[in-house]
Amino acid sequence: MMKELSLNILDISKNSVKAGASLTQILLDETDSTLTLQIIDDGSGMKADMVATVTDPFTTTRTTRPVGMGIPLLKLAAEMTDGSFHIESKHISEYPDNHGTKVTAIFNKNHIDFTPLGDVPASITTLIQGSPDADFLFRHTLPNGEVSVDTRELRAELSDVPLDTFEVILWIEEYLREQYEALK
Repeated sequence: MMKELSLNILDISKNSVKAGASLTQILLDETDSTLTLQIIDDGSGMKADMVATVTDPFTTTRTTRPVGMGIPLLKLAAEMTDGSFHIESKHISEYPDNHGTKVTAIFNKNHIDFTPLGDVPASITTLIQGSPDADFLFRHTLPNGEVSVDTRELRAELSDVPLDTFEVILWIEEYLREQYEALK
């Protein structure tokens, strides 16, 4: 089990980038009692047989080791709170114009086994820094407001300045932290 959900977000989103996603949406919707996490990408997707087994820790596409723990750990974290987990995917070979993967995990925040959300700004910034050519839309909807960043908008403003430039990365993290602070 990961110590914070933001690490699960980082791990699953990195899978999206590895699958060739040009846009990965990371959506958090939080109420007083639930947290819904959705990660939606336009990557190559998975075939039905892979989707059927992807929550098994011994299912992986990697050749470096025979286990893949990201999705199984996220599923476990959600189910341990009496929440739920769902994954759907359309493979590019079957859906050439509408492919990708959508992961949804719903958590009961009041359950004793709820894993803290953790340092979301650091995880989102790490994701952007590690995948500067991919685009990300991050949106966290809370009862009292919203925190968001869209790398497509940043690219339009920055023109030729790469997103993984040190000053840009620092700014993105501070921008997210300021938004969270304004909602306190």
